[in-house]
Amino acid sequence: MRLLLDAHVSGRRIATALREDHDVLAADEERELDGWEDERLLALATEQGRIMVTFNVKDFARITTEWAAAGKSHAGCLLIVGIDHAEFGLILRVVDHALSTRPEQAAWIDYTAWGIRSATT
Repeated sequence: MRLLLDAHVSGRRIATALREDHDVLAADEERELDGWEDERLLALATEQGRIMVTFNVKDFARITTEWAAAGKSHAGCLLIVGIDHAEFGLILRVVDHALSTRPEQAAWIDYTAWGIRSATT
């Protein structure tokens, strides 16, 4: 799968582990993405055919809803909820679980998923 990790999802820890099985771009590893607005990041993810992975539920839930209402497509969004940023193993399990429920990249188009603790525990 092709993924774009938002700046709050550790590129050093999470992206490195996910790269064993996926094509991962991490915003916190790319200087040119520093300070980008959320909507611009989702647009980049869409242009590159990447699922957006983020802890920023408030903004990305709103953006994906607005895009759907406007008929604007995105490549998918995984909103991680109720998990501490430092729970790296759990974050990886939640991401893997979410991706396993829709194992084809195309199945994520215009789909927003909630990655929650109880999905893996």
